Amino acid sequence: MRRSPRELAGARPGPEFEITVDGRAVSVLPGQSVAAALWSAGILAWRTTRVGGRPRGAFCGIGQCYDCLATVNGVPNRRACLVPAAPGDAITTQEGEGRAGRGV
Repeated sequence: MRRSPRELAGARPGPEFEITVDGRAVSVLPGQSVAAALWSAGILAWRTTRVGGRPRGAFCGIGQCYDCLATVNGVPNRRACLVPAAPGDAITTQEGEGRAGRGV
């Protein structure tokens, strides 16, 4: 039996809702983490490293590697793979140690 990427990303039945990512509206299914919602929208990087400014997104997907850090509702350094997306969330690309930045 084949599953869609949305089913594998923790989505549950229910109506879609929206979050914003650097001001852009992104549709989310109930039960998705912020990282899963970003992946579903084709956004693969949402922070830059402290040294070198290299783009990063989700790597391990279980909260161990800290590559998926994002600013969620003004709070920097949130692990996007562990934060459940909620209607109206504002996700901001994070630069370096947690300053909100522009898109990657």
